Amino acid sequence: MTTPRAAFAAVDLGATSGRVMLGVVEGGPGDERIDLTEVARFANGPVGVPTDSGTGLYWDILHLWRGVLDGLRLAGARAREQGLELSGIGIDSWAVDYGLVGADGSLLGNPRHHRDDRTAGVSDEVLEALGAQAHYAVNGLQTLPFNTEFQLVAGRHDDAWRSARSMRLIPDLLGAWLTGEVVAEVTNASTTGLVDARSRRWSVDVLDGLARHFPELEGLAERLAPLVEPGDVVGTLTGVVQEATALGPVPVIAVGSHDTASAVVGVPADGDRFAYISSGTWSLVGLELDEPVLTDESRTANVTNELGVDGTVRYLKNVMGLWVLSETLRTWREAGTEVTLADALAAAEAARPRRTVVDVDAPEFLPPGDMPARIATAARASGQPVPTTTGEVVRCILDSLAEAYARVLDEVTRLSGREVDVVHVVGGGSNNALLCRLTAEATGRRVVAGPAEGAALGNLVVQARAVGALQGDLAALRRVVARSSRLREFRPAPDVVRP
Repeated sequence: MTTPRAAFAAVDLGATSGRVMLGVVEGGPGDERIDLTEVARFANGPVGVPTDSGTGLYWDILHLWRGVLDGLRLAGARAREQGLELSGIGIDSWAVDYGLVGADGSLLGNPRHHRDDRTAGVSDEVLEALGAQAHYAVNGLQTLPFNTEFQLVAGRHDDAWRSARSMRLIPDLLGAWLTGEVVAEVTNASTTGLVDARSRRWSVDVLDGLARHFPELEGLAERLAPLVEPGDVVGTLTGVVQEATALGPVPVIAVGSHDTASAVVGVPADGDRFAYISSGTWSLVGLELDEPVLTDESRTANVTNELGVDGTVRYLKNVMGLWVLSETLRTWREAGTEVTLADALAAAEAARPRRTVVDVDAPEFLPPGDMPARIATAARASGQPVPTTTGEVVRCILDSLAEAYARVLDEVTRLSGREVDVVHVVGGGSNNALLCRLTAEATGRRVVAGPAEGAALGNLVVQARAVGALQGDLAALRRVVARSSRLREFRPAPDVVRP
């Protein structure tokens, strides 16, 4: 008997690149796997634009839109080569950033980039007005300067805000362009600060509080779309999009549209005693829980409760991530010294371990810029040797990341009471064998690396389940991911003493 096959397209947008992945479900019941093919990739990143007060950072959303359309056209063509038509499309991206749309449905300007400095000091203003403890008890979010609610307060005097009739996070904005349907997917919405972490609904208390203290935000609630859960069908491609992509009325399915939510679905875990590191431009280090942890101790530790697929909670902290390394390589390249990633990692492997360890989560590492100079300044301030060679600088970054991972893992396990046996590293950072080994040594736990395409696989299995091509709970979906992935294991060396 021939097992039916099904094809899906995952639009996976990261902070440095976007891509469209074709996923084909292969195999029979209990042995399904996803055959994954990248059909399109396009650049992404902040665009600096002069403003009256300096330079603003924006996303080039129209470039991304063109990349999505081109990628979907290619995904459809590749599926047809295999005798298949697309059964679904899902979009995931980074969180917190949004586009403003006018009454006529037109975009009122490119979305601001979360690394834009307009939010400096705004979080203190908001939390003083709303009460930090009471606020956390509702939304459970760690305080990051670029959380959506702080961006809204920072932009409340903008002309675009006064004209806006709809605020849409990036996947919801693109999904509305694909289907004509306006919704807000809950995993991404939970990063705004406007969602109740217990009820998974927009928080009336938070919205009323913002409007009361910042009157320009009155009417924010009316600008928010109805919330949907991963697995809900948003709508089908409009006629215009069908013509542009050579596709039929393919359903667009809500997935974990925050890329970390999809990446956590893409963790090939067996059981629940696992932690994850979604490792890319940012690193997200945490646990999957059934309920949020909204204690004041959790707030003080600045741990976040973001919502996940199937009613779960992603209890985690942001760590600065491989952004520091990519900016370091860019700085050297622009100074005339081209250092490949492979050469940088080889030099770091040969460098003295733990010679210099800095706090990669310090605010000076957030904006773009000369990371080697910032590392040198941090080293001098802490009385450590200043890294000068390629190997020393890169080893400092990786040792510092591993130490940050271990510190966060200690916090989230202690605060949640969850015991952890294994750390799963998914995303592009899972290909960095040195970082994975250092993470095993720093945490004292077994590390399983892969899949690198965790977000795309998590996106695809949720789509496939929504239309009946896969069955089961998260554990069943993760078994499909494991069968679809090449995994590597790292263990702390017996003679390594955790610092």
